Amino acid sequence: MKKTIYLLFILLIGSLGQAQISISNGEHNIEISSRISTYYNQRFLKPGEEERDKNRFRLRDAQLIIEGRIRDDWEYEVQVDFADIGSNNTGEIDAENPGLMDAFVTYKGLEAFNIKLGYSKLPYSRSSITPFPYSTYWQRAQIVRGDFFSRRDVGVTLYKDFWQKRVNAFAGVYTGLGESSLSGDNDASGNPEFVARVDVSYPAPMKNREIDYVHSSIPLFSLGLNGRYTNKNLPDGEAFPDGAAGEYGLKIVDGKKYTYGMDFTFQYKGFSGQFEIHQINAQPQNENDPLFLGLTPAQTEGRVLAGGYFSQLNYFVKDYNTIVSVRYEQLDLNDLNAGDSKRMSAAIAYQIDGFDAMVKLQYFNNLNDQESLDPLDWNQQIRLGLQFNL
Repeated sequence: MKKTIYLLFILLIGSLGQAQISISNGEHNIEISSRISTYYNQRFLKPGEEERDKNRFRLRDAQLIIEGRIRDDWEYEVQVDFADIGSNNTGEIDAENPGLMDAFVTYKGLEAFNIKLGYSKLPYSRSSITPFPYSTYWQRAQIVRGDFFSRRDVGVTLYKDFWQKRVNAFAGVYTGLGESSLSGDNDASGNPEFVARVDVSYPAPMKNREIDYVHSSIPLFSLGLNGRYTNKNLPDGEAFPDGAAGEYGLKIVDGKKYTYGMDFTFQYKGFSGQFEIHQINAQPQNENDPLFLGLTPAQTEGRVLAGGYFSQLNYFVKDYNTIVSVRYEQLDLNDLNAGDSKRMSAAIAYQIDGFDAMVKLQYFNNLNDQESLDPLDWNQQIRLGLQFNL
């Protein structure tokens, strides 16, 4: 009992004195950190719209992160967001920021590759993989937020780096139900999802970061290619966990689904940029699937295409501890329906204490909606808040 009280006392003192707590007995090292972020959201509604329930303060993050390492062979991480656990209990899962964010173990004792097992981010899309605290924005681009493809799942990932970490290769097998995989069994087919990614950086390795906070003295580039495939059997939708199909019915498809994408990023003297493009080829097994929008098999050719892209440019004004960013994104929710969605957004972040404490302001402007599929009640939106890492 005395040892337990003493340990808790040491943890408390450590939390007051530094941003991260480290505990070690020589072979086993544990690091404990946390993150809090909160903002106010204001929407400017379209004419005739009256519902202002989204004008509110929100606690986005209240996270506890535990990372461990045992000798050089084992690593593990558990990351929980208490701010989202309550909303998840209502049946809604925020794919961009779920209650349980990570719970995995990595074994590095093999020469051929490393093995990661458990629940974690999938090796698909650089923007999806990049940690939220290193972005100027409060929200990722719509195509990579988790509405079109899952960002996390339970499974096994094999990965290996080459050429002094300039090349990174990933391949994995997962349940295929994404963030909903924690809520129960697989679908009736029992089929998994297969995901693969390879990225190449030159002339040096590049971290998963959006901002060139070190003002790189030489131009750095990175190119990533991704792909994923699943074949589900969901008769009458009965096997769907709540919310598993996502807002647009594309996240999990009753049939075959191919997803592939490319991402490119650069950094140089404080400037940085990202470009990503993703395409979904869905082949529902039921000709009356809602994705076909009531069209005949001859009109649909048995498949539905969806996807989009975004382009983002950032600059870190180092002398003023300020980051400015601008982003353009375009979405086509279904190629069987005419039109697409276009959005422009800008963001500015002032660093009080590096990335550990930042005031962030994001502005959204919907330039065009794909109204028949995703009617929005607002034209513009502003989010202002504080990000704080402990």
